[in-house]
Formats: sequence, structure tokens, C-alpha cells
Amino acid sequence: MRHMMIVSGSESFAASGPPPPALIEAIDRLVVEATKNGTMVSFGGLKPSSSGARLRITNGKIITTDGPFTESKEVIGGFSILDVASKEEALEEARKLMELHRAHWPNWHGEIEIRPMYEEEDDVRATQIEGSRHFEQARPRRRR
Repeated sequence: MRHMMIVSGSESFAASGPPPPALIEAIDRLVVEATKNGTMVSFGGLKPSSSGARLRITNGKIITTDGPFTESKEVIGGFSILDVASKEEALEEARKLMELHRAHWPNWHGEIEIRPMYEEEDDVRATQIEGSRHFEQARPRRRR
């Protein structure tokens, strides 16, 4: 069962500073372990909202807004997609990541949201699920 972990926190480094190298190294070790045991499907960090954009529909019109998104108190900073047997296993993996943040970046304040992803047995279009899995497994990696 796939779960997405969404890591969010303050976009301002004023309170906690940039992620310390020890945290990055510890996360790298966690990712290597999770990849070897088949738990990790995908992961990534996100650049600040100043690099992004939002699209929304208002009164039937598509409106694009470039970042930064100053109205946001917290922003998504990264994600992981895990393949685990249960919500409890997903929680345990999230606890490992939070423990690394607590130990190596004590001034950081943030959260991890865990959401199960639709699977074939769920009542959704099979093409959406199959397309997502095909994309995850077969997509060539583009570097810019």
C-alpha cells in the first residue's frame, strides 16, 4: 500500500537556519536503507515557493500566481512515496524521519502529513493508477 509523506514547515530559515549537513547525511542513509528494503518508491525536496507558481479557478477563470506565497504560514518542503503494508508502518517511517530532524536540526518546526494513495482495489479509474505506477517505474530521469 503506497503512502505519501508530505513534509512541511516554515519557508523562512530565519528561525531555524538552513538544514545542517548532518541532517542531509542522515536522511541520505535512511533513503539508502529504505530503497534497499523496498519501502522507498520516490522522494524529493522542493525549492522555495519563490521559484514556483499556483493555478486556481475562480469564477470560471484560471488564475496564475507566481511565488513567493507570503500568505502561507507553512509550505511543503519535500515528499516521499512509500510502499508499506499499513498506516502503522507509514507512521513508523515518518517517525524515523522526524527523529532525524529532532536530533540534527533542533530549531526546526514542522510536520509530516501521511496520506494513503489510491490502489487498484479502490473505486477509482484504473488508468489513473496504472499511469501513475508506469510513470514512476519507467520515466527516464531528466536533469536540467
